[in-house]
Amino acid sequence: MAAGDDLNGPLGLGRSPRRGPQWPFRLIFFSVAGLLLFSGFVFLNFYGDPIGGEPHARAPITRQEASQDARPGRPGPGTGAGVSNETTASIGAQRVGRISAKDVERQSGVKVVRHGDAEPPGALIINVPEVLAQRLAPAPDPRLVEKSRYGLLPRIGSDGARPAEVYARPWPGGAMSNQPRIALVVGGVGLSDSATTAAIGGLPGPVTLAFAPYGHDLERQVRQAREAGHEVILQLPMEPFGYPQNNPGAHTLLAAASTAENTDNLHWLLSRFTGYTGVANFLGGKFTSTAATFRPVLREISERGLFYIDDGSSARSLGLSLATEVGLPAVRADLILDGTSQQDAIDVNLTKLVTIAREKGIAIGIASDLPFSLERIKRFAQAAEVHGLVLIPLSAAVGEAARAQTAGTNRDPR
Repeated sequence: MAAGDDLNGPLGLGRSPRRGPQWPFRLIFFSVAGLLLFSGFVFLNFYGDPIGGEPHARAPITRQEASQDARPGRPGPGTGAGVSNETTASIGAQRVGRISAKDVERQSGVKVVRHGDAEPPGALIINVPEVLAQRLAPAPDPRLVEKSRYGLLPRIGSDGARPAEVYARPWPGGAMSNQPRIALVVGGVGLSDSATTAAIGGLPGPVTLAFAPYGHDLERQVRQAREAGHEVILQLPMEPFGYPQNNPGAHTLLAAASTAENTDNLHWLLSRFTGYTGVANFLGGKFTSTAATFRPVLREISERGLFYIDDGSSARSLGLSLATEVGLPAVRADLILDGTSQQDAIDVNLTKLVTIAREKGIAIGIASDLPFSLERIKRFAQAAEVHGLVLIPLSAAVGEAARAQTAGTNRDPR
């Protein structure tokens, strides 16, 4: 090219351009990408995925400054920017639904009493003992059982815990100890499925249920009874007059048996289920009047941390006197409520029981789980509070009797 052309032409026109070093960008890109993928694989292999594959989302968090002159409609602490307190409240109300104070009280299970039957809100007195008393301690408690060839037997724990106390239905006592108190015991439970279901579900919690040892599903039924708030005891078959024609059942405790034989039968009976606070006689007119064989049985019951209730069916029973000898807490029922076949007699006996409670402070009535007995006891229990009566579990009556006996023993003889 001519010099003039070089001077007049565009700069560099006609010249071969200089080529710098050429970088392999595509190779570099894929190499870096591969390295990142490999690094990620190694990290997850050693540390795992912190999210774990769970759905997640990110949201910005902004600091809200508290305002000293916060007013309804302005954002305040704990509310999002631009969302009023009124809006937040309305959203909450839509989510949970509107519910009145009266509905809250009714659903809580707590009895609320206001002066003049006023509606909430207002001054109130909350009566919580019935609610608190519903929950019984779980059974079996590992501290309170020992293994035998028949099954688990009750015992006193190494810490001194006793089945009669741990498995009892809680009783607050207090101010209500000034009111006439009645302990109701229903026996024969566990023999009939329908009667057992009616007793557990139909009777109020303070009614104590006495289970016979011959039911086919005792553990489940006892568990249901205790979950419903019922304290439970075990009925022990004892030799009546006229035995064996009049036979209470297998493993009956016999007046002529040796201590070893009766102890073995007693262990079989005690192993039928767990969670009971005490035992009661079933029949036993002859056995309970024979001190030589009855005393060792009561001593064994005492050493296992239980109490004893004499059902009052035999005037010759030595139960209370022998129990005192061996240090066993014991009571005697004041009335058998359905001792006759006349169904109306139970109403008469319930009235007598109230009279006894007003005179003595505490009365104990015992009945069987016959349908008419369950119905009348249920009706009586529902009306008890209206008449100023308090239903208590059997363990509370036993505790009151023990305290009264201790006070009498410690009283100055002068």
